[in-house]
Amino acid sequence: MRLRAEKVLESSNRYLDLIAGKPTSEAESHAFINETVDAYEKHVNRGFITYRKSVTEAGQFAALEWSGHGSVVLDSLGREYIDCLGGFGIFSAGINHPRVVKAVTDQLQRMALNTQELLEPWRAALAKLLSDITPGELSCSFFINNGTDAVEGAIKLARLYTGRNTFLSTIGGFHGKSMGSLSLMGKATFREPFRGGLQDVRFAPYGDAIALRAEFEKAEAVGTPIAAFIVEPIQGEAGAIVPPSDYLPQARELCDRFGALLIADEIQTGMGRTGKLWGVDHSDIAPDIMCVGKSIGGGVMPLAAFISTPKIWEVLVPNPVIHSTTFGGNPIACVAGIAAINVTLEEDLPRQAAEKGELVIKGLKDLQARFPGVLTAVRGMGLLIGLEFPSDPIGYAFAAGLFRRRVLVAGTYSKARTIRIEPALNIPMALLNDLLNRVEDTLREIGATTLPSRPVANSAEHEPILEGARV
Repeated sequence: MRLRAEKVLESSNRYLDLIAGKPTSEAESHAFINETVDAYEKHVNRGFITYRKSVTEAGQFAALEWSGHGSVVLDSLGREYIDCLGGFGIFSAGINHPRVVKAVTDQLQRMALNTQELLEPWRAALAKLLSDITPGELSCSFFINNGTDAVEGAIKLARLYTGRNTFLSTIGGFHGKSMGSLSLMGKATFREPFRGGLQDVRFAPYGDAIALRAEFEKAEAVGTPIAAFIVEPIQGEAGAIVPPSDYLPQARELCDRFGALLIADEIQTGMGRTGKLWGVDHSDIAPDIMCVGKSIGGGVMPLAAFISTPKIWEVLVPNPVIHSTTFGGNPIACVAGIAAINVTLEEDLPRQAAEKGELVIKGLKDLQARFPGVLTAVRGMGLLIGLEFPSDPIGYAFAAGLFRRRVLVAGTYSKARTIRIEPALNIPMALLNDLLNRVEDTLREIGATTLPSRPVANSAEHEPILEGARV
């Protein structure tokens, strides 16, 4: 045991030196890359070795995430990438936004975590800010570390308030991977290996208000009325699926008619991603419970919450610890959330998402018209964009081709043939134009069209990315 402790001390000291920025030679950098790949294989999950493009498409040496700012990521060898994935939506304000980083580092100088006994001022402050910017009468928040747990809390709150156990979700919906949230997922790939969970969950096709009404009516007729209907304002993991404009208003009316709660899963669509502050704002409706996460932590801290109305929240008052958490609502996460709201409003990130998304979607649809055999659909709203390809292999080839051109994108969890474009909302237009050029180059490389296309410079090799000022 002593020998093992000495070895661990030696390794951890070396890691801490690297974290502190100790310079390394090229040979040392290469050795550290190989060491990381070996540790993934033996101690993390060897499936990632073939799953991640950072290994399979990076060339001789895998790409280790090392540093980033704004919309540019550098690996440990200094290779630069345009980030158009945004950590699956966490980097809406960009990577390491200085105002969010400053708030967190300022709080770290005082106290990182809470004692669990004294009142936490920043938890209260963040809850008050959220009550000011969320729709309708939403005004009470419970903070947690991730979106999945926010959905879990929403499930418990809905059960407690309504006294009902039946939930309604959508085909293709994605709400997390814990046992409760997984039960609401409309995708067999993730559900089937873990059968069980919530025992009474119904599913309706997304965007189909007639089918939704039928599910409510059937549940009422057989004596198992719906506790809550959970829905994404735009389906993210299903591939940026935008519903008809009257879908959410009709869902709101159905929930009211049948005494069910409407849970809006805004974990990916919230904080400006779709061109408005919240996805439900496009339909001008207010949910009974809203789940937020991802970008609410400013891209610096893990943070999520479920939020509801005072009337519904009252069921949690008699026993305020009936639902609790050790790390949720900690000071450094909450100050990150405060700063994230400040940046979102100060930089008007929803407007930026709307304007830039319109230009990017137009550019992508122009490319679709020229490469219809490769790119079959472009859809989305704001800067939540999905590109559809004829098959999973072609979708992966597209994502791999962009990776080799130093652009980060990925397939959705639901299907590899749908590639997401989800950059920071304040990404400079110069980088978005560069993205469109590299997309065009990649589509041409895949080469499944005979339509004419204009020549562009070879983008396989790039000058260093010089990111402009935030816009």
